[in-house]
Amino acid sequence: MTAEDPRPPGAGQVRLRPVRDADLPHFFAFEQDPEANRVAAFGPVDPADRAAFDAHWRRICAEPAIVTRTVTVDGDVVGHVVAFPVGEQTEVSYWLDRARWGHGYATRALAALLAELPQRPVQARAAKDNAASLAVLRKCGFVVTGEDRGYANGRRAEVEEWVLELAG
Repeated sequence: MTAEDPRPPGAGQVRLRPVRDADLPHFFAFEQDPEANRVAAFGPVDPADRAAFDAHWRRICAEPAIVTRTVTVDGDVVGHVVAFPVGEQTEVSYWLDRARWGHGYATRALAALLAELPQRPVQARAAKDNAASLAVLRKCGFVVTGEDRGYANGRRAEVEEWVLELAG
């Protein structure tokens, strides 16, 4: 299933498609950005560990309960969006190439993923100081419903985070 952005080609058309093996080198390269890891906070333990990265993606792509989508803009791979079960809830996450931040691509990609998901509520989490991610989530209809603390690999410290929810 492919979700499309109605913008004309060449104007930053965002599309989602199932993740392909050929997308993984792009995803791995995006995770090598130290600033992106710091801002995202809750990323991989060691972004440079390719074996751990490959094992993680093999596991999530093989799990039918997890929805994984590659985000493309005008045909270029720019990131991914994922919906996954956490207990009885569904949670979403996304990662975009830092070079593509600030253009509305994350908001449009997340909105397209949410359109694929029939279940509600959907939850998300963001570091409290990650204003850009909070803005993306709020533009997609999420509201803050709580807060939490957790160890953030990208900062090597405990970080406060917002818990957000998109209701029916």
